Amino acid sequence: MKFRNWFLLILLFLATGINAQIKNPVKFKFTVNDLGNNQYEAVLNATMESGWHIYSKDLPEDTGIPTEYKVSGKNIELIGKFTEVGKKHEEFSEAFGGTIVYYSNSAGFKQKFKLKDPTKPAEVISEITYQTCDDRVCLAPNTLEFNQKVTPKGATEEAATEEVTAAKDSVKTLETVTENPTKAEATLTETSKLDPKQLKIETLDFKNPLTDCGTATTQVEENYWTYLFLGFIGGLIALLTPCVFPMIPLTVSFFTKGSKDKAKGKRDAIIYGFFILLIFVLLSIPFHIIDGIAGNIFNEISTSVWLNIAFFIIFIFFAGSFFGYYDITLPSSIANKSSRAEEAGGIIGIFFMALTLVIVSFSCTGPILGSLLGSAVTGSSNVPMLLTFALAGFGLAWAIVFGLLALFPQALQSLPKSGGWMNTVKVILGFVELALALKFLSKADLVSKTFFLKRELFIAIWIIIALGLTLYLFGLIKFPHDDKKPKISITRKILGALGIGFVIYLIQGLIPSDRPKLQLLSGILPPLNVSYFHDEKDGILGMHPEHDFFKAIEIAKKENKPILIDFTGYGCENCRKMEEFVWSEPDILPVLQNDVVLASLYVDDKEELPEDQKTKIDLGEGQIKKVKTIGDRWSLFQQVNFNNNSQPHYVLITPDGKVINTPVSGYMPKKDFKKFLECGVNFYKKSK
Repeated sequence: MKFRNWFLLILLFLATGINAQIKNPVKFKFTVNDLGNNQYEAVLNATMESGWHIYSKDLPEDTGIPTEYKVSGKNIELIGKFTEVGKKHEEFSEAFGGTIVYYSNSAGFKQKFKLKDPTKPAEVISEITYQTCDDRVCLAPNTLEFNQKVTPKGATEEAATEEVTAAKDSVKTLETVTENPTKAEATLTETSKLDPKQLKIETLDFKNPLTDCGTATTQVEENYWTYLFLGFIGGLIALLTPCVFPMIPLTVSFFTKGSKDKAKGKRDAIIYGFFILLIFVLLSIPFHIIDGIAGNIFNEISTSVWLNIAFFIIFIFFAGSFFGYYDITLPSSIANKSSRAEEAGGIIGIFFMALTLVIVSFSCTGPILGSLLGSAVTGSSNVPMLLTFALAGFGLAWAIVFGLLALFPQALQSLPKSGGWMNTVKVILGFVELALALKFLSKADLVSKTFFLKRELFIAIWIIIALGLTLYLFGLIKFPHDDKKPKISITRKILGALGIGFVIYLIQGLIPSDRPKLQLLSGILPPLNVSYFHDEKDGILGMHPEHDFFKAIEIAKKENKPILIDFTGYGCENCRKMEEFVWSEPDILPVLQNDVVLASLYVDDKEELPEDQKTKIDLGEGQIKKVKTIGDRWSLFQQVNFNNNSQPHYVLITPDGKVINTPVSGYMPKKDFKKFLECGVNFYKKSK
C-alpha cells in the first residue's frame, strides 16, 4: 500500500528548475564483437540513472512501449533474433491494469550477424527504439542509431567508405532542424503540417510567459519524511497497547527514584530514550545489506505473487494476535539474556534495559512493525532507507515519551490507568490488519492476472470489516480478553459512529459509475478496469481532444479559448494517473471540457510521416535520432519549443501562440494542477 494517498508531505522547489530541462537519463555504448568464423555480435549496452528504467521487448500489449533493437547494413545477414541481457523486473501497473516488464540500472541488447561477402567491409547500423520512465514522468519514446565499421582481414574499404559518406550526408544536426521557421509556423495564421525539419515556433516562448500565476511550486513524492511520520504515529499507537503502556510509569520511576542524584537519573533516562531510538534504527541495517547484495531485490519481491500472498497470511496472523486468540513473542531465552545484561550497570546496562523493553514488547509492536515493513517493501523501490526512517520514527515516539516523562515525572499523574481500554486499542488494530491484508491479496490477484478480487468485491469485504469493527465498538461483538460486560465509553461510541460513516462512504463505491469514486482509497483499491461493471478499455472521461497542434489553434481562434497542450503518450503510466485521479475531479473536468481547447499530442504515435518529412538528427556522442513518425514529430516539437522531453507536460497558450503561464510536468496533486489551470484560464478571460 502506498501511504502517500493519506499522508502527503509537500516539498518546495523552483518550478523552472523542474520543468525547463531535457532529461537524458540513459547512456548507450555500441560495440561489435568478432566471434570468429565470419560471425559477429552487435552489442548495445544501456546505463540508466538511479530511479529510471526502460521497458523490455517482452512488454505486454496496451501497456508501455516495448524496446525494439535492429541491426542492418548492406553486407550484413542477421543470425536469429536479438536478445536482452540484464536483471529483468516485473511489476503490476494499476494505471495500465497489467504487468510491466523493465530494466533498471543497466541492460544489454545483442544481435548476431555475419557478412554476406566476408572479403568486403561493412557499416553496421544499430537502431534502438525505447521509452524511459521513473515514478513521476515518462520520456517520449526515442529512436537512436549507432554506426560502426567492420573490416575483415584482407578486405577492401571502398564499399564501406561510400556507405559511410552517404549515411553522414543524410544526417542533420539539431541546430539545422530548428533554423528558419516557416511563416506559417512563426505567425500561426493558417493550419499547416508541422515539418520536422523546421520545428521552432518563435511565439512559443515558455521562458517569458504572459503571467507568472499558477506556477506549481510543490512536488509530491513518496519520501523519507512521510515514513518517519508514519513510524512516529505507529510508535505512539504501540505505546497504548497493554504490552508497553504499563511499562511507562515503571521505567520512568526507576530512573527518577532509583538514584539519589536526580540530575543523574534524568540524564540516564534521556540516554535510555536515545538507546531505544538507536535499537529501532539498527533493526533496518539487514535490509541495507540485502539491498546492497541483491540490487533491486525489493523491486522484484514487491511484485511477487507468492510474497504478496505470504504478506496476506502474515497480516491475518497479526490480526488474530491483536484479537487475543494467541500472542506473538520472541523466544524467552533472548529476553532473559538481555535482562541479565542489564546488571552490568552504567551506560551498557542502560542499553540492555532498552533492548529488553523492545524485546518483551514485541507481542504488541511486532504486528505494527510488520505492517510498516510490508507497506514499504510492496510500495517503493527504495525500501532500506524508507524502513530506516519508519523505524526511526517509531523509536523516536518512544524516546520522546520516556524522555519527557523522566524530565517531568509529575506528568505521570495525568496518565490514564491501565485497563480494558488498552485491549480495545489492540482489537481495533486487529481490524485494521484485516483490512490491510486484503491489499496484499489484491496485488497478488492483479499480478497473476486472475482478476478474481474485483474492485466491488474488495469494497464489499472492507464494508464487512468496517461493520464488524463498528459492532465491536458498540459492544455487540466480544473477543477473548474483553470484559464480560464492557463499558461502552463516549470514545468508543464516537469511533463507532465514525465506523458507520466509513461504511456509508464505501457503499458509494459499489454503485456503477463512469467516473472514479473513493479517491481517498485510489492507491489501495483495485484499479477501475478490474470491475464487474467496466471493461479494461473503457474510457472514464468521455473527452475527445485534438491530436494536431495546428488544428487545435484553428479551433481555439474560432471559439476564442486558450489551448491546453498535453504532451502525453499511449504508454505513459503517469499520464493515465493524471487523467484518472486528477482530470476526473468535479472541479477540474468542467474546465477541461468547456474552458479550453485540449490538444493531446502523443509522442509515441507510431503512424509514419510522409517520406519527404522523415529525417535524421545528430544528437552528438555518436547518437543519431530518427524522425519518421508523428510521435517523433511531437516529441521533437516539445524539445525544441519547451526544452523538455518528459510526459505528462502541460502548456497553456493563447490562440496566437503565446505561452500564458509557466508549464508544469509530471504527476501532481489536484490542487497544483487546478492552480495552474484556473489561473491561466482566468488570466486569458480577463485579457480578452
